[in-house]
Amino acid sequence: MNNRDLIIANLEEAIEQLQETASELRGDKEYDEGQLRIDLEHAYHHLNFAWHIRRASETEAAECSQENYVKWSKFPVGEILEYE
Repeated sequence: MNNRDLIIANLEEAIEQLQETASELRGDKEYDEGQLRIDLEHAYHHLNFAWHIRRASETEAAECSQENYVKWSKFPVGEILEYE
């Protein structure tokens, strides 16, 4: 597995986003579904990115082309089993 530091950074970013989202849900009565979607998309992006870069070379991960950014941001369909 490659890019441990970058994986950790993305996991920490996802955790931070989820904690902020939970806090907003608890304390802001005007927090709505649109904001929830944006916040969860941000958390998913970092989780997906962490998963996809585990096998990327250090150079590839550091350069992060636009093509890889888009690819690595997507949910890894077929790689992670869905719960039934």
